[in-house]
Amino acid sequence: MALHVHPTISSLKAYSPGKPIVELERELGIREAIKLASNENPWGPSPKALQVLEHASASLHRYPDGGAHDLRQALANKWQVPNEQILVGNGSDEIISLLIKTFLAPGDEAVMADLTFVMYRLSVLGGHGVPVEVPLKNWTHDLSAMIDAVTDRTRLFFICNPNNPTGTMLTGQEIESVLARLPNHVIVVCDEAYYEYVRDAAYPDSVRYVRDGRPVVVLRTFSKIYGLAGLRVGYGITTTEIAGFVNRVRPPFNVNSLAQEAARAALLDDEHVAKSRAMNEAEMAFVEEGLTAMGFTTIPSQANFIYFDVGMDGVAVYEALLRQGVIVRHIRGSMIRVTIGQPTENRRFLEALKHVLPTLSQPAQV
Repeated sequence: MALHVHPTISSLKAYSPGKPIVELERELGIREAIKLASNENPWGPSPKALQVLEHASASLHRYPDGGAHDLRQALANKWQVPNEQILVGNGSDEIISLLIKTFLAPGDEAVMADLTFVMYRLSVLGGHGVPVEVPLKNWTHDLSAMIDAVTDRTRLFFICNPNNPTGTMLTGQEIESVLARLPNHVIVVCDEAYYEYVRDAAYPDSVRYVRDGRPVVVLRTFSKIYGLAGLRVGYGITTTEIAGFVNRVRPPFNVNSLAQEAARAALLDDEHVAKSRAMNEAEMAFVEEGLTAMGFTTIPSQANFIYFDVGMDGVAVYEALLRQGVIVRHIRGSMIRVTIGQPTENRRFLEALKHVLPTLSQPAQV
């Protein structure tokens, strides 16, 4: 069969998620593998979310609320904005794709860092746009260079904050400087998937920019600290005008009924969020100390993962850890990203890393 595929799509490499535990165990014939690769909450979902699922499952023969009214209203109440300024999606990934579909014509540009959430680039290329990738500076967004990269064809300006995979953070003052310098035709997308993990008081109040009527979209997710990654639900807070255009291309029933109910319940579980944040902070300090003791350099993180330099071929380290039943994420060259897990998982990761290092002496592959 001779398929006619757009050349941009045919040249793309599909997104590769972290290797599933069951796949690793099947491939290597091992048991009790642990996954520290996808920045999930190791403490699981909110108990309040779990409680509503059994009741919600009784109506699975019905389509969900296509407008997710109750979830949007709960989010609107939490963030003190009108509910028409709330977008919901099948993960925040879908909202990213919808923004691209709405605002990028073929050949239009989206500015982003060159080392950030990979779905920005893939989604822009999939929408026949042009990703303009600007190198990081000191492992964080080089905002001045990113602004200099803006042209008359720039439509979207992606800021992942904290940044994935580096964990670095931009301050409110830095975001303000971006908004002050960008032309009005550019929409700033503040992707704050790890918002709830941030400890630095200088972190921006990005929702305030939306309340001020600026062309900003703030993305958040229930896949991280709320522990609902398997249900796929994310949301955006933006202006009424931007939301109205995006909703014209949003598929009907894009967020399933279980996800809507569980997310609404999880949103009210402040205790689960606080516990998850506190445990993440304590365990991150433990993992950082362990890595430092082994001589590794870690990038200070405001998220629930650590990005560090193994000083040798990162693929070799990743594969050696797999054989120990520990799944992390190799990013590029000598850099590895490890999610903060439960105490037993973090200790096992450090022990496995210490065990495999003497067997590896390959130089890093850039």
